[in-house]
Amino acid sequence: MGSLACLLSAVAFGVMAVFAKLAYDEGVQLDALLLVRFGMAGLLLLAIAQARGRLRGLGRRPVVVGLLMGAVGYAAQAGLYFAALTRVDASEVALVFSVYPLLVMVMAVLTRRERPTRRRTAGLVVALTGVTLVLGGASTGSLDLAGSAFALGSAVVYTAYILVGDRVAGTDPLAFATLVCCGAFATFVVWSVLRGVPDLGFAARGWLWLALIALVSTVAAILLFFAGLARVGPTVTSLLSIVEPVVTVGSAAVVFGESLSARQALGGALVLGAVLVVQWPTGPDAGARSPSPQLDPALPSVP
Repeated sequence: MGSLACLLSAVAFGVMAVFAKLAYDEGVQLDALLLVRFGMAGLLLLAIAQARGRLRGLGRRPVVVGLLMGAVGYAAQAGLYFAALTRVDASEVALVFSVYPLLVMVMAVLTRRERPTRRRTAGLVVALTGVTLVLGGASTGSLDLAGSAFALGSAVVYTAYILVGDRVAGTDPLAFATLVCCGAFATFVVWSVLRGVPDLGFAARGWLWLALIALVSTVAAILLFFAGLARVGPTVTSLLSIVEPVVTVGSAAVVFGESLSARQALGGALVLGAVLVVQWPTGPDAGARSPSPQLDPALPSVP
């Protein structure tokens, strides 16, 4: 059941890009998507956390840190991710974003929180080669520099978010996720006040896709992630998370007819393979904690 929960969480995260594309097709604007997503998800997670008593006894510091991480880091990462989806295929965004575990590894080595190894160095080289191939030829035959930059920027911001969050991982994971979503929602409320309230008068189907993003690809995905993590541990959870970009690519192909060129398919395989190899446990310390995103229960891998 633990592995099933992890897989279902990965699937829920993986279809989010497709839901977002479908919402855009119904006239939903980027500002509206971000505001509604974090509003719905934040309020529901807040209700669940409050009902379970997860917010009681939290000190001022973890509350402030959680809200700030959501308001700054998570909001920026989500904004870049969904902005990328307005310009390039969901498959390309998913494959480029999936390089973030390698970026976490690099920063962990540079900050001396982990030691470099041959396997990690080789994984990084292979992953960078894969990203180059993915960006080298979109299915439309052209490279959207802005969209690709948004996707890569999202991975970079998420890397910083993970490394900062790793320092405050003692907070209850459900409470932490709730604070992060509420913090992000606050950011987009302020953004709406400054720029003007986004148009929410789109068709009912638009609201359907937004509800699915918030309820399935955010709340349900996070809760399933925690449930699976508690049963099978961080290593298995980390390895099963590789399913996320595969689900995105597959669902985008079915729904939108997106197709990867041979070069992109090879690049995507290299990226996913490098991530899998780097995260695969070896040696007597295989189960030890590291700053990998899936190894910290307070940091679900949702984009």
